[in-house]
Amino acid sequence: MPIEPLSDAKVLDSWHKNTELWTDAVRSGQIESRRLVTNSAVVDAVMSRSPQRVLDIGCGEGWLVRALHHRGVDCTGVDAEPRLIAVAAAAGGGKFAVASYEEIVAGSFRAQADVVVANFALIGGETVNQLIQHMPSLLVPAGVLIVQTLHPVVASSDAPYEDGWRSGSWSGFSEDFVDPAPWYFRTIGSWLKLFETAGLRLVALQEPLHPVTRRPASIIFTVQPR
Repeated sequence: MPIEPLSDAKVLDSWHKNTELWTDAVRSGQIESRRLVTNSAVVDAVMSRSPQRVLDIGCGEGWLVRALHHRGVDCTGVDAEPRLIAVAAAAGGGKFAVASYEEIVAGSFRAQADVVVANFALIGGETVNQLIQHMPSLLVPAGVLIVQTLHPVVASSDAPYEDGWRSGSWSGFSEDFVDPAPWYFRTIGSWLKLFETAGLRLVALQEPLHPVTRRPASIIFTVQPR
């Protein structure tokens, strides 16, 4: 049987298969880097903008929407996986809607926010390129996009430091997880070029450090329409 190529469709298929397991992992604090570093880092980055309205793209089971809602922010979360949106809505603490990146780009989901945030959600290829190009239309004047993602230098490991699809892994998770989502690796330079071609300028860059390893647990880009 031929091996199915890595693609955006494979990313969605993986999340569909692992919805319940992922929800439990997030809500029970199984992911150390999130628990120790990256959750608070992205909340702080968003709140530093003193937003009134936030759009969380690729919100998953909704933890970030709830965290912002509890801080008095009007927050909406969207995700392409209906089962994730269902568990997010059931927990409450914000507004949720099913919308794929393609649907957002096509204009079927309309919103304007002070902050659009994507927390470890931009792991695809062409769909992410198109979404970033569309981003200025989702922001109010002076609004910002905040992207937290794997730090390219750390995540590259021993692989060549160049753009391209890479196989995913559930290492460190329960053996019940199946078909890990592939992800599209981008260098720091490629991220910056992608933002630039969308008419977005960098206003802040953060590299949250893991408290034990003292290595970057992530990278956070904050960009704004020119």
